[in-house]
Amino acid sequence: MMKLSEGAIEALSNGITCNDPVLQMVHIRKIDGGNGPARFRVMMSDGIHTMSSFMLSTQLNCMAEDNRLAPNCVCILKRHVTNILKDGRRVVIILEIDVLKHAAEVGGKIGEPTAYSEGQSKGPQNAAPAPENRAPLQPQNRNESECEPNSEFTRSTYVNRGFNRDFGKKAPSAMPSTPGGSSKVVPIASLNPYQSKWTVRARVTNKSSIRTWSNSRGDGKLFSMELVDESGEIRVTGFNQEVDKFYDLVEVGKVYYISKGSLKIANKQYTSVKNDYEMTLNGESTIIPCDDSGDVPMVQCEFVTIGDLENKDKDAIVDVIGVCKSVDELTRLTTKSNREVSKRTLNLMDMTGKVVSVTLWGEEAEKFDGSGQPIVAIKAAKLSDFGGRSLSASFSSTLMINPDIPEAYKLRGWYDKEGHAMDGQSLTEMRGGGGGGANTNWKSLCDVKTEHLGHGEKADYYSCIATIVYLRKENCLYQACPSQDCNKKVVDQQNGMFRCEKCDKEFPNFKYRLILSANIADCGDNQWVTCFQESAEAILGQNAAYLGQLKDSNESAFDEVFQNANFHTFVFRNRVKLETYNDESRIKATVMDVKPVDHKDYSKRLIMNIRKLAAQ
Repeated sequence: MMKLSEGAIEALSNGITCNDPVLQMVHIRKIDGGNGPARFRVMMSDGIHTMSSFMLSTQLNCMAEDNRLAPNCVCILKRHVTNILKDGRRVVIILEIDVLKHAAEVGGKIGEPTAYSEGQSKGPQNAAPAPENRAPLQPQNRNESECEPNSEFTRSTYVNRGFNRDFGKKAPSAMPSTPGGSSKVVPIASLNPYQSKWTVRARVTNKSSIRTWSNSRGDGKLFSMELVDESGEIRVTGFNQEVDKFYDLVEVGKVYYISKGSLKIANKQYTSVKNDYEMTLNGESTIIPCDDSGDVPMVQCEFVTIGDLENKDKDAIVDVIGVCKSVDELTRLTTKSNREVSKRTLNLMDMTGKVVSVTLWGEEAEKFDGSGQPIVAIKAAKLSDFGGRSLSASFSSTLMINPDIPEAYKLRGWYDKEGHAMDGQSLTEMRGGGGGGANTNWKSLCDVKTEHLGHGEKADYYSCIATIVYLRKENCLYQACPSQDCNKKVVDQQNGMFRCEKCDKEFPNFKYRLILSANIADCGDNQWVTCFQESAEAILGQNAAYLGQLKDSNESAFDEVFQNANFHTFVFRNRVKLETYNDESRIKATVMDVKPVDHKDYSKRLIMNIRKLAAQ
């Protein structure tokens, strides 16, 4: 029989907080939340006493709804907050709870517990009855169902499992007051629309830029920010006058006292913050800077490993952390609204050995520095299925470089010890150049055939180190449209003009372009690949225009270019896909990128492969 934390109910009833007490759930009841989310009231037992003044935070509603929390199950109370009602009674808000044994494993009630009635906190009339004898909480009874103001959040003075208790030490009456002394500090997790006086002490983890709008009702502006404390997080929005009043005051990473905002049901369409409510600043709101003693967390993340991204749905919002293996140059795009925006792509790898491409936008892209392969954590990145699996950090995402969190230190230690020698398997299919050695799916040419790459519904991408053994120079050049964005083959009109069917125009000139067929080989096999303009020029060491001139004027020099290119070794990034032509199916391999071999990186990878084989 599992041992419960005897005496925990007495401690909680007298305002003495407990460290991880083990309790049995006796009863759970759903309370209609009216316009807000439903709440669950819970009766718990420590084997000696029962108490019904427990309430699940709304973030835990899913545990009750899917029956993970059910009568007779044994739980460990990981985190909780004690709120004092106006009549002096205490309600324990459960913030985090783990099920140790399900109801079916326990079999029934443990012990013969009785309703706890001695030592209850007395209200103003000194007549608060035992919780078990009171009528169930109703949603209109705001003090009880929503656990109103004057809450207290105390550090633990109670340790179970040992089982040490300090019943002589009472919990503090409340958290510290704000500088103005107008209200007590409450945890974010206890906020709800039915409260009137409250203050939170929280850290700003993200702040948006000021956004404006104009419609038939007039013009306006707004900004949003995200707050976090030990109990949870919440999104805050300010409009118009509040933008002028607070925007410059608030700095990301700083701690503030925030009070007298309006609370409403969160619109999940615009936020990924894990809170059923969101806050709006108004004319009575105050934001006061607070000394940072380090007890307020920097951020709350639920990290998903990069390897698990393959199992997540498209458009999911996830928190990720990884080592920045490589970063691309900054590029600029023009949107449909004719606005120019900056973009940068980086590649993250974690201890699963998987690599994912992450796109940064705007100011974040412009100021990002990937030198030194930093640890990068992103809160609320959006998952896309473009090119396999990739991530995008939007304006609502929080980007952290080398954050001061345990996950970052663990990842840095792993990478410095062994991860730096790994190539990583990319979840993102690379198109064109970029990516480098960090974003690759290394294969031998033999592996490509034995693993049947390219036979699926989508094309497969891989990297290999191979040597040019033959180049087919016949028909490797063609006359193309001279327009900048058109590479269509032109038709010689035999009158000094060349017609492009795609552009529906005739031109007095053309440009040469390359389509080079090459046979590449490694130690195990060979493969025919098609190389287009950029990759063909890299292999031949000459541009298409010069080769066109040689072909027309100096055939021997033209042949020599191809002879000199043979037996050179490169890193190839290839795309393979099964294609059918004239009822015949065959694998078509296209070179997406070709680069010289980085022998230092190649040696590291060979050493890593040798160690893996030796371990087997």
